[in-house]
Amino acid sequence: MFKKILVANRGEIALRIQRACRELGIKAVMVYSEADREAKYVKLAEEAVCIGPASSALSYLNMPAIISAAEVTDAEAIHPGYGFLSENADFAERVEKSGFQFIGPTPESIRIMGDKVSAKQAMIRAGVPCVPGSEGELPDDPVAIRRIAKTVGYPVIIKAAGGGGGRGMRVVHTEAALINAVQMTKAEAGAAFGNPAVYMEKFLQNPRHVEIQIIADKHKNGVYLGERDCSMQRRHQKVLEESPAPGINRKLIERIGERCVAACKKIGYRGAGTFEFLYEDGEFYFIEMNTRVQVEHPVTEMVTGVDIVKTQIMVAAGEKLPFTQRDIVMRGHAIECRVNAEDPYKFTPSPGRVTMWHAPGGPGVRVDSHIYTNYFVPPNYDSMVGKIIVHGDTREQAMARMRTALAETVVEGINTNIPLHRELMVDAKFMAGGTNIHYLEHWLEQHKR
Repeated sequence: MFKKILVANRGEIALRIQRACRELGIKAVMVYSEADREAKYVKLAEEAVCIGPASSALSYLNMPAIISAAEVTDAEAIHPGYGFLSENADFAERVEKSGFQFIGPTPESIRIMGDKVSAKQAMIRAGVPCVPGSEGELPDDPVAIRRIAKTVGYPVIIKAAGGGGGRGMRVVHTEAALINAVQMTKAEAGAAFGNPAVYMEKFLQNPRHVEIQIIADKHKNGVYLGERDCSMQRRHQKVLEESPAPGINRKLIERIGERCVAACKKIGYRGAGTFEFLYEDGEFYFIEMNTRVQVEHPVTEMVTGVDIVKTQIMVAAGEKLPFTQRDIVMRGHAIECRVNAEDPYKFTPSPGRVTMWHAPGGPGVRVDSHIYTNYFVPPNYDSMVGKIIVHGDTREQAMARMRTALAETVVEGINTNIPLHRELMVDAKFMAGGTNIHYLEHWLEQHKR
């Protein structure tokens, strides 16, 4: 087991990894930008290193600064968290070439799964069902592009091969708009991701977003840890998540989970990862894989009892998974609400000083947050400041606990989206379960403030 790990991230995930290290008896080195000097995990750290100014490009995305911090503190491994450099194959390669262990998949796995075209091809070979579409990158020939679209059937969606986070996508309903949409998406993809390649998929009208959590070790052992429903989204950004997904047959989940594990073994995957699917009319369609820990990992931890972050560290150290698929039993239901520093209905960011912070408590309630009273939320990063997670024996009990938790939560000095979560928890359609990925945007349209 490692003696010292450098945590190359910020916010609630940095605190989460720091806690996992403490439980394992590992020293955690925390890095921070000048804007994060007062962060809770920095104050709690045994060692902390400033890696640059507020700008992400000069700090959390600064590979030489992070590797230098690992060198000067004698760390043995680097945990990238999520976002920033967590899915950057070049960073993983530089970490390992510098003599450190990257707590995540191999650079080769990140490259295969990070490019949406190669990921889809790998999944087809592994027998994982995919959305009908182009076999690979779209050609330059407009006639060939039109022919592919005709075969797939309108509407289609054009996606950037190197995209993510809801960027680099365009829905096309008619042949007349097709070529222009492809060219625009290519230009955007080249500018945003440094990769102009795009591909085409059938645009599913009313799907749900359901994902399968897997974890694998270096010894060809792998398990899936059930599923999460992440359909409550705005502009392709998740707002709340739950596990298990309401109303989906367990046998179907098991079949898809087994195929995901088989795919991991085929590509030699190690560490935690998530297969994301669109689910419509009883069918699963693979869309992408995230080769890192997810924001919503706590709902899986609550229903399976598996500590995903600790297990990530253990398998990176070369240990075998401490459980088999037979040991994984899903108990009860968990829901997570992401708490963002933003206007709850206009979604404008709301950085600033937190003048009052009171976290909820009680049975089955977990709060993952790095904020505290008098903490200053910097304007330089993502607006998420925490997550409220609840667990209950049933979905109804979990919803009741979340309503109580949201009612107890006090955040003053900044705006948060907690009022939106309070409304969603009493929304009849959400309470019934099984809303699709467009539901929240339609709901927001009808509830304009």
